[in-house]
Amino acid sequence: MLLRKTVLVVSLATAALLASAGTATAATPAAPAATVPASTAAFAAAAAANPVIVVGGLSGVAVAYEPIAARLRADGYRTFIYQLPGLGLGDIPASARAFAGFVEQVRASTGAATVDLVAHSEGGLVSRYYLKRLGGTASVGRYVSLGTPQYGTYVANIVAFLGLGSCAGVVACQQMTIGSAFLADLNAGDDTPGSVRYTTVRTLQDELVRPTGNAAVNDGATNVLIQAYCPLRVVGHLGLVLDGTAYTIVRGALADGPVRPNCLAV
Repeated sequence: MLLRKTVLVVSLATAALLASAGTATAATPAAPAATVPASTAAFAAAAAANPVIVVGGLSGVAVAYEPIAARLRADGYRTFIYQLPGLGLGDIPASARAFAGFVEQVRASTGAATVDLVAHSEGGLVSRYYLKRLGGTASVGRYVSLGTPQYGTYVANIVAFLGLGSCAGVVACQQMTIGSAFLADLNAGDDTPGSVRYTTVRTLQDELVRPTGNAAVNDGATNVLIQAYCPLRVVGHLGLVLDGTAYTIVRGALADGPVRPNCLAV
């Protein structure tokens, strides 16, 4: 019974912060393939914009983030996918330090001064730690998080309730519990340091970030609740990287546009 509970919890935490995305974290990023965009003008503008790094989360694999990466490439963005070291199970600050090296690799390979980040779940915390504690604001233009437990989630806290100890020993899960020392440090002071443009996207149906309001940040960020614009749109935690409406919010944020989700996008 304990084994069954452990598998269930690790699966929930894994999906909850699913994540990731690159095929390698240390290798020099390969040039992304471009597909034909819907608009030549839009493609040209995106091609001249910052490279985009899609940052995954806990226990994710590269293929999970190919759908959103493909959308970005189709819109002309030079897109890279980053998989957290150790599948994101370990210490979030350590993952952020590794991520800092990947950002520098992307900048070197593209010649770009800054990159933009589209981060899912735990990846948003890794990215924020990089920005706030590792000097990453000088290298990033835009930060967009999708279902990130910025202020923690009760899904992580519930592991202790089930009698499995402190997140069954998963360090990242421990750090994503509401009230953790990691989150207290990350959220002390300004949530949005530097000149980075911060956007968060959340959904009422997020089964893994509870309460869903904890996916927003303060201090001038643009916090978008999908159902505030599209009340009938049903999007789960993992769906945030697959859903067409969510993608229209991401695309608008990367272009510094107004929040105008397309509620009918597929």
